[in-house]
Amino acid sequence: MITIWHNPRCSKSRQALALLEERGEEVTVRRYLDDAPDADALRAARDTLGLRAIEMMRTGEAVFRDLGLSKTDDDEVLIEAMAANPKLIERPIVFAHGRAVIGRPPERVLDIL
Repeated sequence: MITIWHNPRCSKSRQALALLEERGEEVTVRRYLDDAPDADALRAARDTLGLRAIEMMRTGEAVFRDLGLSKTDDDEVLIEAMAANPKLIERPIVFAHGRAVIGRPPERVLDIL
């Protein structure tokens, strides 16, 4: 099963979803802004991605600065911030076959199929 944490307003997210659908993949779409992952789901995503929390964040978002966050903050601080403010989660994130990838560029999603 393939799951995408998707923001339909994001062109990269739309492109990644289109690539998967063009290949005939069955994709479960999670609109993470409406159905925000909790801290446990974010920890699991981080671990599956094999990244630090900061690497799965949109640090250019105003809310990152407004919250006083830093690229050197502890993973737990950043995970809690993403759980409370899902806009901070980089997009899209695609999960398939026990692996995950951030779809930037969108073609990266094909690497885990």
